[in-house]
Amino acid sequence: MSANAATDVNVISDSELPQVELDKIVVTATRTPTKTSNVIAQTRVIDQEELQRYQGQTITDVLKNQPGINIAQSGGMGTASNFYMRGYDSKQVLVLIDGIRYSSISLGTPSLNLLSADQIDRIEILYGASGSSIYGSDAMGGVIQIFTKGANIDRNNFSVTAGIGSHNLYNVGANGQYANQDTTLSLGVSHTDTDGFNAVKTGENFNPDNDGFDMTSASFALTQKITPNVKTGLSALYNKSTSKFDAAPDWQTQAVHPDAYSDQNNGSATAFIEHANDLTTTKLSYGHSIDELTTYDNGNDLNKSTIFDTAQDHLRLESQVKAGGGQAILGLEHLKQKIDSTTKYDIDSRTIKSAFIGYQLADSYYDLQANYRVDDNSQYGNESTYNLGAAIRPLVGMRVGANYATGFRAPTFNDLYYPGFSNPSLKPETTKNTEVFIEYVTDNQLSRLTGYHTDAENLIASGKNIGEAKIKGLSLTSDWQIDSFLFGLGYDYLDAEDRNSVKPAFGESTYGNDLVYRPKNSGLIYVGYQQPTFDVRLEAKHTDERFSDAANAVKLDAYTLLNLSGTMYITPSLRANLRVDNITDEDYTLSNQFGTEYATEGTSYFGSLTYNWF
Repeated sequence: MSANAATDVNVISDSELPQVELDKIVVTATRTPTKTSNVIAQTRVIDQEELQRYQGQTITDVLKNQPGINIAQSGGMGTASNFYMRGYDSKQVLVLIDGIRYSSISLGTPSLNLLSADQIDRIEILYGASGSSIYGSDAMGGVIQIFTKGANIDRNNFSVTAGIGSHNLYNVGANGQYANQDTTLSLGVSHTDTDGFNAVKTGENFNPDNDGFDMTSASFALTQKITPNVKTGLSALYNKSTSKFDAAPDWQTQAVHPDAYSDQNNGSATAFIEHANDLTTTKLSYGHSIDELTTYDNGNDLNKSTIFDTAQDHLRLESQVKAGGGQAILGLEHLKQKIDSTTKYDIDSRTIKSAFIGYQLADSYYDLQANYRVDDNSQYGNESTYNLGAAIRPLVGMRVGANYATGFRAPTFNDLYYPGFSNPSLKPETTKNTEVFIEYVTDNQLSRLTGYHTDAENLIASGKNIGEAKIKGLSLTSDWQIDSFLFGLGYDYLDAEDRNSVKPAFGESTYGNDLVYRPKNSGLIYVGYQQPTFDVRLEAKHTDERFSDAANAVKLDAYTLLNLSGTMYITPSLRANLRVDNITDEDYTLSNQFGTEYATEGTSYFGSLTYNWF
């Protein structure tokens, strides 16, 4: 081709292509903004570009496609779910919304299946137990922090979205952002509704009807700079939802009641004031989170309902101080947890007072991190945790390191006080964790191999501290961008072994068995292609066989899901999104409990249009 002919071709420069930042900034791993290349524990960031592919879906849908995370769910959208990360279940992984604790304090699990992805700016995942010495109880398996929209506003914008999908799913929403020199404001609202599908595949509570779900979500964020050194802010996320499900048979008549459903309100709100100068940043914040559940096992008798309303009030004062070439952090926290229920608990509230201190150093040749925390719980007394981590760079782009951390999980209100099953003398579950890694980073790729080993003691089962477990594994992640192409993979090997030496009241000893819903092998692979006017991504995730019962008598088959997502920029203001999940129509099972096999969705799709006014 001649030089003159080349000038007639529309050449796209690299600067015009969508860019993917591999070395991202995270705050969850250290409580301070830190590049992922300086964080010692394994982390992952799900940014706005990735969340865009989950329009009209929930946080559970986002997490189930991440490395090292496995999901168990009792049906379709909105039904009860649990997730497992590095061998820990969701009770043992702390979930935060804008820094505020979010979970049901009766069950101990967060209702991520009831949080809309549409109102989220990004999600940070911290794997492993190093979060316990930073955040306290429930972080012995890791931390998942959800950031609502409005945290990073750089221009005025208003957008509307409308979409439709399989099972009569529809989603509508609007988001607006305003920014000037001293003020930022973000408002968002969305509504999702679906007919769903029958939640139960086989079992005594099978009821051949569609189990639908609807959810209305709203988010709000406001920041105001008062002086050059002082700013204040408010943020909130609220979700109101109704989930239909197949109820268990009536214990007296054995009848399966139709139209069982639950109403739930979830969310959090926080307010803060922050002072920053060249040496220190000090922040005072107060947050409130709720998980309110009302269940109607018989939709024909609305006078019979079960209520579990839980709330958490969280006050925190923390300071970050530049010292010795690094950064120190110290703080105090006061947490009050309360439950209001139709089930009468002997004690319905507790308080936790905490103090923490840490230090982080990020150098050209090495990284260091140390944290220590003490929690004083009104129910069981003091618990202290710590972590020590270090990494060196022996070659350009290469980093090797190790981390040791202790962790714990406080007993839930159900563990301690649920009538007929309570044990107020329970102690916290505890862990000792070792992690080593090797990492290689260049301008266009980030790859990491992590090995970990965990000893867990005092695990709670049958109302007693009788459980022990050993968890060990390997995690490999690799993400690449070469010109317009994106590709990557994740592989996890997990050996999560029950070491409970006490024989249960009924059944055989479970010593040496696999922990439930923990696959030995799981992995994902993806490939994507980006252009200024469109992008497309094909991904596959494989989950190995796993057991759904402690006796290892019920095995769930392995499965592989193939998903496709894409975006087309029709005009600078109009964008179209399409996602197709389970393209091959794989028949698989995510949950089997007491002989009830819960159903999963076959091939499904969701398409949407978004219009932006800038």
